[in-house]
Amino acid sequence: MDVRTLWRAALIQAALVAAVAVTLGLALDRDFFASWGWLAGPAVWFACALATARALRLPIGPTLAGAALAGLPSLIAVPFGIHWVGAAVGIPLFAAWCARLAQRHDLDSAAPAPMV
Repeated sequence: MDVRTLWRAALIQAALVAAVAVTLGLALDRDFFASWGWLAGPAVWFACALATARALRLPIGPTLAGAALAGLPSLIAVPFGIHWVGAAVGIPLFAAWCARLAQRHDLDSAAPAPMV
């Protein structure tokens, strides 16, 4: 596991999610989130994960797959009205996924080219 990537992914994802959440919270009324939060939340999560993948130069597809898996705790937390618990659990899970992905990506790129 690439510990540096773990911390960078956690900080980037947390900062982006927080910044977008605050911006949307200030710009939109509560009714928007009651009606469209089910769509806005995952969209923000994936957009932030995409930005994190780009910032860390991780492969997009596998990074977004990790974001989907790390976002699953939110499905449990949202019906109880504690969706931030999902983010608090999801960010470390996503960061760990990114750290493992970075390690694997480094190993794959360091492998010698096959002889033909």
